Amino acid sequence: MMRSAFASALSLLVCASALTFAQQPQSAATSGTPAAPARAKFITPFKGEAVVQVIAGASKPIGKEIVTVYKIKNMASAPLAMLKVDEYWYDKAGTLVSTAEQRHRQPFQPGEVIEITTRAPANPGALRKQTILSHANGKVSAKPVKKFD
Repeated sequence: MMRSAFASALSLLVCASALTFAQQPQSAATSGTPAAPARAKFITPFKGEAVVQVIAGASKPIGKEIVTVYKIKNMASAPLAMLKVDEYWYDKAGTLVSTAEQRHRQPFQPGEVIEITTRAPANPGALRKQTILSHANGKVSAKPVKKFD
């Protein structure tokens, strides 16, 4: 019986001393490790119809695909979440013959310029294309330009 009283008292003493030691703060200068960087703040994504500038490259058939490169600049006041580029290819009669979709998964920051490449399956009848941009919280008005402002 005496032994169990000493064991529990000893374990209580060890736990208390370990807790006291663990709570002592260590400064970055004494430990030799650099301080952790500040966390980035969350910025609410843009909601509604956003405005972007677009420079569309020429569509080129490469192998069994039609590849188009778009350079896009965000002109909105807040980041755009999940920017999506849809490309629809039509034949001479106006029938849909091929499609492509590409997403930019990171937040698209204001003033940032990104490059998105679409790859649509090649179809010999594909003559005209329509490109539609959208984001997670609304539509995107694409203004075609030759050079960014």
